[in-house]
Amino acid sequence: FTFEEDSLKRIDHGKKTARCSRFQKNKPYIKSRFCRGVPDAKIRIFDCGAKKANVDDFPFVAHLVSDEKEQLTSSALEAARVACNKYMIKGGGKESFHIRCRPHPFHVLRQNKMLSCAGADRLSSGMRGSYGKPMEMSARIAIGQCIFSIRTKDSHGHHAIEALRRAKFKFPGRQKVMRSNKWGFTKWDRADYVRGRKEGWLVSDGTNCKYVSKRGPLSETNCV
Repeated sequence: FTFEEDSLKRIDHGKKTARCSRFQKNKPYIKSRFCRGVPDAKIRIFDCGAKKANVDDFPFVAHLVSDEKEQLTSSALEAARVACNKYMIKGGGKESFHIRCRPHPFHVLRQNKMLSCAGADRLSSGMRGSYGKPMEMSARIAIGQCIFSIRTKDSHGHHAIEALRRAKFKFPGRQKVMRSNKWGFTKWDRADYVRGRKEGWLVSDGTNCKYVSKRGPLSETNCV
């Protein structure tokens, strides 16, 4: 048992902070047959709350929108999801909302492991062969991209805005909490959605809605 063996055992396995991987530098580096041994992303659940609630149940929707071109690690996404979910349960109960995490972490972050112990300068090779090992997954976010969305009842709208504000603290960079004019997770404005449901050219389709076209062969669904 020598001093060198003792030093090699004491390798710093600490994870690097967000400032090391927050900017998009190179091309996307994804898990593939060439990039193996990638650890699983920390976030495994992308929808929380009443995720099967009908589209008519939750008209209010708010989004957490990125104001920067950046990378968000899977750990940060999971931490934000937990914070968001916890506050919404406290505010209105676990069946009063539907949270959706929009980005998925596919980009692999590498780290060149360095020795941080006594005598490390004699043992480590510095920047020689510095291509790192896969450490974590991250999502690449564009400016104006939604990170989290919450749909809920109008009476719980203020809780949704506060939950997204708390989720912001888990991320680097700038984000904005935006209240939407759309109905839930649909692409229709509130007034258009109400009119479409009344006139029959919009029909409920689970958490979203379907547009019934006036064109095409006649059937029971499009004869409104």
